[in-house]
Amino acid sequence: MQTVVQKWGNSLGIRIPSIYAKELALKNGSLVEISEDEGRIVISPKKISLPELLSQVTTENIHEPEDTGASLGNEEW
Repeated sequence: MQTVVQKWGNSLGIRIPSIYAKELALKNGSLVEISEDEGRIVISPKKISLPELLSQVTTENIHEPEDTGASLGNEEW
């Protein structure tokens, strides 16, 4: 599939066709990694690590524990 490189401010940009955006769950504001590999530009969805996700937990956005009741079977907790 071809697309056109276009000027965007002082940079250049491309449009990601909707078929790829849907397949890779990309939406407006998604973070991507851009790298160069043997003369090719590679754009990949950014994978967020568990430590990165946990760093976003604050006292304001953490939820209260849920009481699920007593054990009914052979649960170990």
